[in-house]
Amino acid sequence: MNYLIKLNTSIMTISRTFDLLDRYASQFNRDNVFNIKENGEWKGYSATEYISLAHTFAYGLMELGYNQGDKIVTVSNNRPEWNFADMGMAMLGVVHVPVFPSLSIDEYQYILKHSETKLVIVSDKTLHKRLEAASKGVPGGIGIYSFDKLEGVKNWKEIVELGSKHKDKHLEKLEDNKMKIKEDDFATLIYTSGTTGVAKGVMLSHKNMVRNFLAASEIFGLGPDDRYLSILPLCHVGGRMGNYQTQYSGSSIYYAENMGTIAVNMKEIKPQGFDTVPRILEKIFDSVVAKGNQLKGIKRVLFFWAVRLGLRYELPEDSSWFYKKKLALADKLIFSKWREALGGNIQMAGCGGASLQPRLERVFWASGIQIINMYGLTETSPIITINRRSKPNIKLGSVGTLIDGVEMKIAEDGEVLCKGHNVMLGYYNDPELTAQVLDENGWFYTGDIGQILEGKYLEITDRKKEIFKLSSGKFIAPQIIEGKLKESAFIEQSMVVGEQEKFASALITPNFNYLSDWCKKNDFPCDEKDKLFSHPKVKDLFNQEIKQINKKLNQHERISRHQLVPHTWGPDSGELSPTLKLRRKFILEKYADEIVKIYVKKAVV
Repeated sequence: MNYLIKLNTSIMTISRTFDLLDRYASQFNRDNVFNIKENGEWKGYSATEYISLAHTFAYGLMELGYNQGDKIVTVSNNRPEWNFADMGMAMLGVVHVPVFPSLSIDEYQYILKHSETKLVIVSDKTLHKRLEAASKGVPGGIGIYSFDKLEGVKNWKEIVELGSKHKDKHLEKLEDNKMKIKEDDFATLIYTSGTTGVAKGVMLSHKNMVRNFLAASEIFGLGPDDRYLSILPLCHVGGRMGNYQTQYSGSSIYYAENMGTIAVNMKEIKPQGFDTVPRILEKIFDSVVAKGNQLKGIKRVLFFWAVRLGLRYELPEDSSWFYKKKLALADKLIFSKWREALGGNIQMAGCGGASLQPRLERVFWASGIQIINMYGLTETSPIITINRRSKPNIKLGSVGTLIDGVEMKIAEDGEVLCKGHNVMLGYYNDPELTAQVLDENGWFYTGDIGQILEGKYLEITDRKKEIFKLSSGKFIAPQIIEGKLKESAFIEQSMVVGEQEKFASALITPNFNYLSDWCKKNDFPCDEKDKLFSHPKVKDLFNQEIKQINKKLNQHERISRHQLVPHTWGPDSGELSPTLKLRRKFILEKYADEIVKIYVKKAVV
């Protein structure tokens, strides 16, 4: 089936990702389709350049002998060139294999071998060094190109130049090839390991991705006059979906320089929307609150009054007139300044990839920034359910309702199942693993535990494989408890442990910015983290924080003991996945000694 989008003068068929190029040509022939900061200045690429570079890249691949079904890996930061290569591959039928830039050499080597790739394109010198090392273990070797100009390394523009030189030779053949590519054809191979295990190659079709970004574009409602800050990696299925849906909307895409420049980039470009994961929202909120803590007198009182008001936010239809009056005052005095710090034009942000704390969702909505919470997996392209921007298809605290064309049900054990146009073709070269998650009726077993609220809203409570049992036989769903723990401003990350033990405990990484400020106010040094954790005042602080959190939990879920960890967890150090999820197996192994100590020391009263 094709999906018809009405244009001003004609009807355009959008069924393959590269149909976006024709849409640009007919509707959005503009100068700043993609934007990236180079040498301190934002540089824009036009729709004409996009279309031309994508086609000449495809011609170049054809001249090099690439055909439909061949694999090409990209390992890159977010940049316009990624799109030129992506669309060039798509038109030719070459399968794009986008990979995170933060993997180990061994992980890269596995993907290169498993995907049977023939070519790799990296973004910079550091990644070239790592992929070159990984490629040495691949029989026959692999050609490596770079987006950046590197001495002694082939540049991606050599493929473009080759294509430009042989355009006439391949033009008609490419057009014929495009006509033959169908929406159900294998388009991209995305490797995902989740939080444990060997990476799985998820095969997605054009239809998988197109139907998802069409659904998203309708919900987000961006237009040609809007600007969108792309933050999530384009190799991430959510970042890629956001990238496509923004192209479909005709909005200008700006690629954030890195995670540390998000606020600066927002001030510069003044976007209407951005993509995110809960961890980024937590960082933004922590930064805002840290500034609030520096205020004095009435300004500080008003700031935290507004925050408390925001934490009680309900949609306008569910709020009293008195609350609305107070919120309007809070907006004028406080929340308008939050938006100004993010460029002044922010209206919404798409959020997925992990559990979003309801309190954060509410306070951002109260501040005038609609967090569009959604749920899905790489295997579902990614969206299964998503909240809308207004009633009747939004419920704060949930992950929304189904997108059109997708079905969902809850199994007897609570697992969420879905089927529809969003479900993957399968795992690459792994029919046994595919059969474990896809049944004969087309139902995909997500591995997540959830429940349906009010007959249509989905609430995810935990990962099925992460739920564990205490020695008492009581089940512990760690994500719920970890979400509660992170409600404390002093807790950066946590992981609940205690399988087959008498009670639940937690490893905790403190928010050192908050802790440092607290220490200064209490007049004692906080430079050495190990000594800091043994300080009686710090011990009492975290004991009190956990006591307050325990009041919100059932008896068997309460954290009886904890261990403060003096390390910040992240993808580079291995505790978090590239999508910022806890890698539980890694953490359990890394902190095995600390966990043993937890269960032999005296419990917190």
